[in-house]
Amino acid sequence: MKVLVTGAAGRLGAEIVRCLQGTPAECLGVDREDFDVRDGDAVHRAVAAFAPDVIVHCAAYTDTQRAETEPEKCAEVNGLGTLNIVRAALKNRAKLVYISDAAVFSGEGAEPWEAEDRPNARTVYGMSKGQGEEVIRSLMSRYFIIRTSWLYGGAEDDFVQQLARRTAEKGELTVAAGETAAPTWVVPLAQLVCGMLTTERYGVYHAACQGWCTRADVARMTAEMVRGRAVIKADRSHPVNSRLSCVSLERAGFAPLPHWEDALTRYLAENL
Repeated sequence: MKVLVTGAAGRLGAEIVRCLQGTPAECLGVDREDFDVRDGDAVHRAVAAFAPDVIVHCAAYTDTQRAETEPEKCAEVNGLGTLNIVRAALKNRAKLVYISDAAVFSGEGAEPWEAEDRPNARTVYGMSKGQGEEVIRSLMSRYFIIRTSWLYGGAEDDFVQQLARRTAEKGELTVAAGETAAPTWVVPLAQLVCGMLTTERYGVYHAACQGWCTRADVARMTAEMVRGRAVIKADRSHPVNSRLSCVSLERAGFAPLPHWEDALTRYLAENL
């Protein structure tokens, strides 16, 4: 099996490439230095040259705040870029794994979002990821759409590491507590994705660590683990419901990810 991973320099893409090393799969990780996903011809040339059986599409415009001021670029990368990947996958008869986000939903209500719920994003970033999903559903039959939330880990600096530094440096720290989601470590998520590649259990999945919390909860746990001295204050303005129900995984026979507290404890013990 030949696997092409886009966004291989990013948090999840790099972990998926690492996860595939030492397996029978032949893996090629590519990033923006290799080609721009907005350039259809470049995408087709790169995909045709490697001739993958599977494309794992992690490449994305992910700066959610900046997206609000440059919506065209965000839409080009996440919408048009995904269309180019889909076209190349179809031409090369490759199945596709697309990494999406809880941001495709409105953030309203209090109940966890189900995999079958209709996307109705209220942000530029969320709408662009929803565009990518729609392109895949419209044109392909052999695909996995995987929605997740609050990724951390990998080679890049992440919000958990930032919280660890801030809790160690400051006497008082105000952390957003309006959004509720599940912080998800890329290691078990990458293992799940790699396990999916050899199956034909196609569809839309929610894959996040079990349970949910606010970033203030993460800050408190991180401060305790690193013996930080900061007093954590929760800013509960701007409520957003980014909870994902992950029953779709179990229905399809995939093992759920660990609870967010267990994953965070292991990550902090290994990395900080």
